[in-house]
Amino acid sequence: MPPITTTLSLALLLLLLLFTTAKAHNITRILAKHPEFSSFNHYLTLTHLASEINRRETITVLALDNAAMSSLLSKQLPLYTLRNVLSLHVLVDYFGAKKLHQITSGTTLTASMFQATGSAPGTSGYVNITDLNAGKVGFGPEDNGGKLDAHYVKSLVEIPYNISVLQISQALNSAEAEAPTPGPKQFNLTTTMAKQGCKSFASLLTASGADSTFDANIDGGLTVFCVTDSVLKAFMPKYNNLTAAQKVSLLLYHGIPVYQSMQMLKTNNGIMNTLATNGANKYDFTIQNDGEDVTLKTKVVTSKIMGILIDEEPLVIYKVDKVLLPRELFKPEAAQAPKAEKEADSPEADAPDESEDQTADSNDNGASGLDGRRMVMVLMSLSSGMLFYHVN
Repeated sequence: MPPITTTLSLALLLLLLLFTTAKAHNITRILAKHPEFSSFNHYLTLTHLASEINRRETITVLALDNAAMSSLLSKQLPLYTLRNVLSLHVLVDYFGAKKLHQITSGTTLTASMFQATGSAPGTSGYVNITDLNAGKVGFGPEDNGGKLDAHYVKSLVEIPYNISVLQISQALNSAEAEAPTPGPKQFNLTTTMAKQGCKSFASLLTASGADSTFDANIDGGLTVFCVTDSVLKAFMPKYNNLTAAQKVSLLLYHGIPVYQSMQMLKTNNGIMNTLATNGANKYDFTIQNDGEDVTLKTKVVTSKIMGILIDEEPLVIYKVDKVLLPRELFKPEAAQAPKAEKEADSPEADAPDESEDQTADSNDNGASGLDGRRMVMVLMSLSSGMLFYHVN
Protein backbone atom coordinates (compact mmCIF):
# COMPACT_ATOMS: atom_id res chain seq x y z
CA MET A 1 0.00 0.00 0.00
CA PRO A 2 1.60 3.33 -0.99
CA PRO A 3 2.14 5.87 1.80
CA ILE A 4 -0.08 8.92 2.18
CA THR A 5 2.76 11.21 1.05
CA THR A 6 2.89 9.40 -2.28
CA THR A 7 -0.86 9.83 -2.69
CA LEU A 8 -0.64 13.55 -1.99
CA SER A 9 2.28 13.88 -4.39
CA LEU A 10 0.27 12.26 -7.15
CA ALA A 11 -2.64 14.59 -6.46
CA LEU A 12 -0.40 17.64 -6.56
CA LEU A 13 1.22 16.45 -9.78
CA LEU A 14 -2.16 15.99 -11.42
CA LEU A 15 -3.20 19.45 -10.27
CA LEU A 16 -0.03 20.93 -11.72
CA LEU A 17 -0.73 19.26 -15.06
CA LEU A 18 -4.28 20.65 -15.07
CA PHE A 19 -2.99 24.14 -14.35
CA THR A 20 -0.26 23.96 -17.00
CA THR A 21 -2.54 22.78 -19.79
CA ALA A 22 -5.13 25.42 -18.92
CA LYS A 23 -2.67 28.30 -19.33
CA ALA A 24 -3.05 30.55 -22.34
CA HIS A 25 -1.59 33.87 -23.39
CA ASN A 26 -2.91 36.93 -25.15
CA ILE A 27 -0.23 39.15 -26.69
CA THR A 28 -2.65 42.07 -27.12
CA ARG A 29 -3.40 42.18 -23.40
CA ILE A 30 0.23 41.70 -22.49
CA LEU A 31 1.37 44.67 -24.57
CA ALA A 32 -1.61 46.80 -23.51
CA LYS A 33 0.03 47.03 -20.09
CA HIS A 34 3.04 48.72 -21.73
CA PRO A 35 1.88 51.93 -23.50
CA GLU A 36 5.33 52.50 -24.99
CA PHE A 37 4.63 49.50 -27.25
CA SER A 38 1.17 50.64 -28.39
CA SER A 39 2.18 51.02 -32.05
CA PHE A 40 3.74 47.54 -32.18
CA ASN A 41 0.63 46.14 -30.50
CA HIS A 42 -1.64 47.90 -33.01
CA TYR A 43 0.16 46.52 -36.04
CA LEU A 44 0.28 42.98 -34.65
CA THR A 45 -3.52 43.14 -34.60
CA LEU A 46 -3.83 44.90 -37.95
CA THR A 47 -1.65 42.28 -39.70
CA HIS A 48 -3.43 39.38 -37.92
CA LEU A 49 -0.16 38.27 -36.31
CA ALA A 50 -1.66 38.69 -32.83
CA SER A 51 -4.10 35.82 -33.38
CA GLU A 52 -1.29 33.65 -34.78
CA ILE A 53 0.84 34.35 -31.70
CA ASN A 54 -2.04 33.50 -29.37
CA ARG A 55 -2.61 30.15 -31.09
CA ARG A 56 1.00 28.99 -30.64
CA GLU A 57 2.15 27.40 -27.40
CA THR A 58 5.89 28.17 -27.52
CA ILE A 59 6.79 31.62 -28.76
CA THR A 60 9.16 34.57 -28.29
CA VAL A 61 8.11 38.05 -29.39
CA LEU A 62 10.87 40.60 -30.09
CA ALA A 63 8.95 43.76 -29.29
CA LEU A 64 9.68 47.22 -30.72
CA ASP A 65 8.88 50.36 -28.76
CA ASN A 66 7.08 53.28 -30.38
CA ALA A 67 10.32 54.98 -31.44
CA ALA A 68 11.60 51.84 -33.18
CA MET A 69 8.19 51.32 -34.83
CA SER A 70 8.19 54.93 -36.04
CA SER A 71 11.50 54.29 -37.81
CA LEU A 72 10.11 51.10 -39.40
CA LEU A 73 6.85 52.76 -40.47
CA SER A 74 8.81 55.60 -42.11
CA LYS A 75 9.71 53.08 -44.84
CA GLN A 76 6.01 53.15 -45.83
CA LEU A 77 5.84 49.43 -46.48
CA PRO A 78 2.51 48.01 -47.70
CA LEU A 79 0.54 46.23 -44.97
CA TYR A 80 1.27 42.73 -46.26
CA THR A 81 4.99 43.47 -46.54
CA LEU A 82 4.90 44.90 -43.01
CA ARG A 83 3.35 41.63 -41.86
CA ASN A 84 6.41 39.75 -43.17
CA VAL A 85 8.77 42.14 -41.39
CA LEU A 86 6.92 41.84 -38.09
CA SER A 87 6.64 38.05 -38.42
CA LEU A 88 10.45 38.01 -38.48
CA HIS A 89 10.24 39.37 -34.92
CA VAL A 90 8.21 36.37 -33.71
CA LEU A 91 10.42 33.37 -32.91
CA VAL A 92 8.87 29.91 -32.79
CA ASP A 93 10.95 28.89 -29.78
CA TYR A 94 11.17 30.09 -26.18
CA PHE A 95 13.97 32.46 -25.18
CA GLY A 96 13.82 34.03 -21.73
CA ALA A 97 16.39 36.60 -20.59
CA LYS A 98 18.38 33.89 -18.82
CA LYS A 99 18.45 31.58 -21.83
CA LEU A 100 19.87 34.35 -24.03
CA HIS A 101 23.09 34.21 -22.00
CA GLN A 102 23.21 30.40 -21.97
CA ILE A 103 23.26 29.77 -25.72
CA THR A 104 25.54 26.88 -26.64
CA SER A 105 28.75 28.18 -28.25
CA GLY A 106 27.37 31.68 -27.74
CA THR A 107 25.35 31.81 -30.97
CA THR A 108 22.35 30.09 -32.54
CA LEU A 109 19.96 30.30 -35.49
CA THR A 110 16.27 30.02 -34.72
CA ALA A 111 13.23 30.03 -37.00
CA SER A 112 10.83 32.96 -36.99
CA MET A 113 7.16 32.90 -37.94
CA PHE A 114 8.26 34.37 -41.29
CA GLN A 115 10.13 31.10 -41.86
CA ALA A 116 7.66 28.72 -40.22
CA THR A 117 4.68 29.90 -42.29
CA GLY A 118 6.52 29.32 -45.56
CA SER A 119 6.52 33.01 -46.51
CA ALA A 120 10.32 33.35 -46.40
CA PRO A 121 12.36 32.29 -49.45
CA GLY A 122 15.10 29.81 -48.57
CA THR A 123 16.35 30.27 -45.01
CA SER A 124 15.86 34.04 -44.87
CA GLY A 125 13.32 33.62 -42.06
CA TYR A 126 15.95 32.46 -39.57
CA VAL A 127 17.25 34.87 -36.91
CA ASN A 128 20.80 34.85 -35.57
CA ILE A 129 21.03 35.31 -31.78
CA THR A 130 24.55 35.87 -30.41
CA ASP A 131 25.73 36.44 -26.85
CA LEU A 132 28.19 39.35 -27.24
CA ASN A 133 30.79 40.82 -24.91
CA ALA A 134 29.84 42.84 -21.83
CA GLY A 135 26.56 40.98 -21.40
CA LYS A 136 24.97 42.22 -24.63
CA VAL A 137 22.93 39.97 -26.89
CA GLY A 138 22.69 40.74 -30.61
CA PHE A 139 19.95 39.83 -33.11
CA GLY A 140 20.09 39.78 -36.90
CA PRO A 141 18.30 38.06 -39.81
CA GLU A 142 20.20 35.19 -41.41
CA ASP A 143 20.25 37.05 -44.75
CA ASN A 144 21.76 40.21 -43.25
CA GLY A 145 25.41 39.35 -43.96
CA GLY A 146 26.11 38.49 -40.35
CA LYS A 147 25.22 41.96 -39.07
CA LEU A 148 23.66 42.09 -35.60
CA ASP A 149 22.12 45.56 -35.73
CA ALA A 150 19.56 44.98 -32.97
CA HIS A 151 20.35 44.12 -29.37
CA TYR A 152 18.45 42.94 -26.30
CA VAL A 153 17.10 45.75 -24.09
CA LYS A 154 14.88 44.14 -21.45
CA SER A 155 12.32 41.46 -20.72
CA LEU A 156 8.67 42.57 -20.60
CA VAL A 157 6.94 39.30 -19.74
CA GLU A 158 8.09 35.70 -19.37
CA ILE A 159 5.73 32.76 -18.91
CA PRO A 160 8.34 29.96 -19.01
CA TYR A 161 8.22 27.78 -22.11
CA ASN A 162 4.91 29.36 -23.19
CA ILE A 163 5.62 32.96 -24.21
CA SER A 164 8.43 35.44 -23.72
CA VAL A 165 8.20 39.10 -24.76
CA LEU A 166 11.59 40.78 -25.06
CA GLN A 167 12.33 44.34 -26.16
CA ILE A 168 15.03 44.80 -28.80
CA SER A 169 16.61 48.11 -29.77
CA GLN A 170 15.47 48.34 -33.41
CA ALA A 171 13.70 46.46 -36.17
CA LEU A 172 15.50 43.55 -37.83
CA ASN A 173 16.61 44.60 -41.32
CA SER A 174 15.86 41.99 -43.97
CA ALA A 175 15.76 42.62 -47.71
CA GLU A 176 13.72 39.45 -48.19
CA ALA A 177 11.11 40.38 -45.61
CA GLU A 178 10.84 43.91 -47.04
CA ALA A 179 10.47 42.69 -50.62
CA PRO A 180 7.13 43.68 -52.24
CA THR A 181 4.39 41.26 -51.25
CA PRO A 182 1.19 40.88 -53.27
CA GLY A 183 -1.91 41.48 -51.18
CA PRO A 184 -4.94 39.20 -51.23
CA LYS A 185 -7.42 39.40 -54.06
CA GLN A 186 -9.83 42.33 -53.94
CA PHE A 187 -13.35 41.60 -52.72
CA ASN A 188 -16.54 43.28 -53.84
CA LEU A 189 -18.48 43.00 -50.60
CA THR A 190 -21.97 43.91 -51.79
CA THR A 191 -21.72 41.81 -54.97
CA THR A 192 -20.62 38.78 -52.95
CA MET A 193 -23.56 39.16 -50.54
CA ALA A 194 -26.08 39.78 -53.33
CA LYS A 195 -25.11 36.51 -55.04
CA GLN A 196 -25.53 34.55 -51.80
CA GLY A 197 -29.07 35.47 -50.72
CA CYS A 198 -28.32 38.82 -49.02
CA LYS A 199 -29.19 41.13 -51.92
CA SER A 200 -31.52 43.35 -49.88
CA PHE A 201 -28.96 43.79 -47.11
CA ALA A 202 -26.31 44.67 -49.68
CA SER A 203 -28.64 47.23 -51.24
CA LEU A 204 -29.19 48.89 -47.85
CA LEU A 205 -25.43 49.15 -47.35
CA THR A 206 -25.06 50.90 -50.70
CA ALA A 207 -28.08 53.19 -50.29
CA SER A 208 -27.01 54.35 -46.82
CA GLY A 209 -23.34 54.80 -47.69
CA ALA A 210 -22.34 52.32 -44.96
CA ASP A 211 -20.69 50.12 -47.60
CA SER A 212 -17.68 52.47 -47.71
CA THR A 213 -16.95 51.82 -44.02
CA PHE A 214 -17.16 48.07 -44.58
CA ASP A 215 -14.88 48.27 -47.64
CA ALA A 216 -12.33 50.41 -45.77
CA ASN A 217 -11.95 47.71 -43.13
CA ILE A 218 -11.45 44.67 -45.37
CA ASP A 219 -7.66 44.88 -45.67
CA GLY A 220 -7.25 45.11 -41.90
CA GLY A 221 -9.69 42.27 -41.27
CA LEU A 222 -13.50 42.22 -41.38
CA THR A 223 -16.28 39.95 -40.14
CA VAL A 224 -19.79 40.58 -41.51
CA PHE A 225 -23.12 39.17 -40.31
CA CYS A 226 -25.47 39.43 -43.23
CA VAL A 227 -29.26 39.09 -43.00
CA THR A 228 -30.99 37.04 -45.69
CA ASP A 229 -33.62 38.61 -47.93
CA SER A 230 -36.58 36.75 -46.37
CA VAL A 231 -35.65 37.82 -42.84
CA LEU A 232 -34.95 41.43 -43.82
CA LYS A 233 -38.27 41.77 -45.67
CA ALA A 234 -40.24 41.32 -42.43
CA PHE A 235 -38.01 43.85 -40.64
CA MET A 236 -38.26 46.66 -43.23
CA PRO A 237 -41.19 48.53 -41.58
CA LYS A 238 -39.07 49.05 -38.46
CA TYR A 239 -36.03 49.95 -40.54
CA ASN A 240 -37.94 52.62 -42.44
CA ASN A 241 -38.91 54.30 -39.15
CA LEU A 242 -35.25 54.96 -38.28
CA THR A 243 -33.45 58.21 -39.06
CA ALA A 244 -30.67 58.18 -41.66
CA ALA A 245 -27.99 58.18 -38.93
CA GLN A 246 -29.72 55.35 -37.05
CA LYS A 247 -29.92 53.27 -40.23
CA VAL A 248 -26.16 53.61 -40.72
CA SER A 249 -25.50 52.65 -37.08
CA LEU A 250 -27.75 49.59 -37.40
CA LEU A 251 -25.96 48.40 -40.55
CA LEU A 252 -22.50 49.02 -39.10
CA TYR A 253 -23.62 46.98 -36.09
CA HIS A 254 -23.49 43.94 -38.40
CA GLY A 255 -19.71 44.19 -38.86
CA ILE A 256 -16.69 43.51 -36.64
CA PRO A 257 -13.42 45.27 -37.59
CA VAL A 258 -11.33 42.11 -37.21
CA TYR A 259 -11.24 38.76 -39.00
CA GLN A 260 -13.01 36.08 -36.93
CA SER A 261 -13.15 32.59 -38.42
CA MET A 262 -15.78 30.18 -37.10
CA GLN A 263 -13.19 28.50 -34.90
CA MET A 264 -12.09 31.86 -33.51
CA LEU A 265 -15.70 32.79 -32.71
CA LYS A 266 -16.13 29.52 -30.84
CA THR A 267 -13.02 30.06 -28.75
CA ASN A 268 -13.40 33.83 -28.20
CA ASN A 269 -16.79 33.96 -26.50
CA GLY A 270 -17.59 37.30 -24.89
CA ILE A 271 -18.36 40.93 -25.63
CA MET A 272 -17.42 42.11 -29.11
CA ASN A 273 -17.21 45.68 -30.43
CA THR A 274 -18.59 46.46 -33.88
CA LEU A 275 -18.07 48.97 -36.69
CA ALA A 276 -20.76 51.09 -34.99
CA THR A 277 -18.84 51.28 -31.68
CA ASN A 278 -17.86 54.88 -31.03
CA GLY A 279 -16.98 56.23 -27.59
CA ALA A 280 -20.05 56.26 -25.35
CA ASN A 281 -22.08 54.48 -28.05
CA LYS A 282 -20.96 50.96 -27.29
CA TYR A 283 -23.01 49.09 -29.90
CA ASP A 284 -21.54 45.77 -28.74
CA PHE A 285 -22.97 42.27 -28.46
CA THR A 286 -22.00 38.98 -26.86
CA ILE A 287 -20.81 35.97 -28.81
CA GLN A 288 -21.63 32.58 -27.30
CA ASN A 289 -21.44 29.04 -28.58
CA ASP A 290 -23.23 25.87 -27.59
CA GLY A 291 -21.45 23.00 -29.28
CA GLU A 292 -21.42 23.78 -32.99
CA ASP A 293 -23.99 26.59 -32.73
CA VAL A 294 -22.77 30.19 -32.42
CA THR A 295 -25.18 32.90 -31.27
CA LEU A 296 -25.00 36.69 -31.10
CA LYS A 297 -26.80 38.19 -28.09
CA THR A 298 -27.61 41.91 -28.17
CA LYS A 299 -29.79 42.19 -24.99
CA VAL A 300 -32.68 42.84 -27.37
CA VAL A 301 -32.54 39.76 -29.56
CA THR A 302 -30.52 36.57 -29.96
CA SER A 303 -29.44 35.74 -33.51
CA LYS A 304 -27.88 32.49 -34.70
CA ILE A 305 -25.24 32.01 -37.38
CA MET A 306 -26.80 29.84 -40.08
CA GLY A 307 -23.93 29.52 -42.55
CA ILE A 308 -20.84 31.01 -44.17
CA LEU A 309 -21.01 32.95 -47.44
CA ILE A 310 -17.26 33.39 -47.79
CA ASP A 311 -14.22 32.79 -45.58
CA GLU A 312 -11.02 34.04 -47.18
CA GLU A 313 -8.85 35.92 -44.71
CA PRO A 314 -9.02 38.86 -44.14
CA LEU A 315 -12.77 38.70 -44.92
CA VAL A 316 -15.46 36.37 -43.60
CA ILE A 317 -19.23 36.78 -44.13
CA TYR A 318 -21.81 34.82 -42.14
CA LYS A 319 -25.57 34.45 -42.64
CA VAL A 320 -27.68 35.09 -39.52
CA ASP A 321 -31.32 34.23 -38.85
CA LYS A 322 -32.32 37.56 -37.29
CA VAL A 323 -31.49 41.23 -37.69
CA LEU A 324 -29.06 42.28 -34.94
CA LEU A 325 -30.89 44.89 -32.86
CA PRO A 326 -28.66 47.09 -30.67
CA ARG A 327 -30.09 48.24 -27.35
CA GLU A 328 -29.06 51.78 -28.28
CA LEU A 329 -31.87 51.79 -30.88
CA PHE A 330 -34.41 49.15 -29.79
CA LYS A 331 -36.16 47.91 -26.67
CA PRO A 332 -36.66 44.23 -25.84
CA GLU A 333 -39.53 42.60 -27.69
CA ALA A 334 -42.93 43.09 -26.01
CA ALA A 335 -43.64 39.40 -26.51
CA GLN A 336 -41.19 38.52 -23.76
CA ALA A 337 -42.52 37.57 -20.32
CA PRO A 338 -43.40 40.64 -18.20
CA LYS A 339 -40.74 39.80 -15.62
CA ALA A 340 -38.08 39.36 -18.25
CA GLU A 341 -39.18 42.61 -19.91
CA LYS A 342 -39.03 44.47 -16.61
CA GLU A 343 -35.54 43.18 -15.95
CA ALA A 344 -34.45 44.08 -19.46
CA ASP A 345 -35.71 47.65 -19.02
CA SER A 346 -34.01 48.09 -15.65
CA PRO A 347 -30.70 49.98 -15.35
CA GLU A 348 -29.01 46.77 -14.27
CA ALA A 349 -30.13 44.96 -17.38
CA ASP A 350 -29.02 47.82 -19.62
CA ALA A 351 -25.55 47.90 -18.09
CA PRO A 352 -23.05 46.08 -20.33
CA ASP A 353 -21.82 42.78 -18.96
CA GLU A 354 -18.09 43.29 -18.71
CA SER A 355 -17.38 40.40 -16.38
CA GLU A 356 -15.47 38.48 -19.02
CA ASP A 357 -13.21 41.42 -19.82
CA GLN A 358 -12.59 42.01 -16.13
CA THR A 359 -11.68 38.40 -15.63
CA ALA A 360 -9.28 38.47 -18.53
CA ASP A 361 -7.65 41.71 -17.42
CA SER A 362 -7.16 40.52 -13.87
CA ASN A 363 -4.16 38.47 -14.92
CA ASP A 364 -1.06 40.67 -15.00
CA ASN A 365 0.67 38.55 -17.64
CA GLY A 366 -2.19 38.45 -20.10
CA ALA A 367 -2.56 34.73 -19.34
CA SER A 368 -5.70 32.89 -18.39
CA GLY A 369 -6.16 29.60 -16.62
CA LEU A 370 -8.26 27.72 -14.10
CA ASP A 371 -9.83 29.74 -11.31
CA GLY A 372 -7.79 29.45 -8.11
CA ARG A 373 -10.72 28.40 -5.94
CA ARG A 374 -11.65 25.74 -8.44
CA MET A 375 -8.12 24.40 -8.28
CA VAL A 376 -8.29 24.14 -4.51
CA MET A 377 -11.54 22.22 -4.81
CA VAL A 378 -9.95 19.87 -7.36
CA LEU A 379 -6.99 19.28 -5.05
CA MET A 380 -9.18 18.63 -2.01
CA SER A 381 -11.39 16.24 -3.94
CA LEU A 382 -8.46 14.30 -5.36
CA SER A 383 -6.65 14.10 -2.05
CA SER A 384 -9.73 13.12 -0.07
CA GLY A 385 -10.71 10.47 -2.57
CA MET A 386 -7.27 8.89 -2.64
CA LEU A 387 -6.91 8.99 1.14
CA PHE A 388 -10.29 7.37 1.57
CA TYR A 389 -9.29 4.66 -0.85
CA HIS A 390 -6.07 3.81 1.00
CA VAL A 391 -7.60 3.99 4.45
CA ASN A 392 -10.22 1.48 3.43
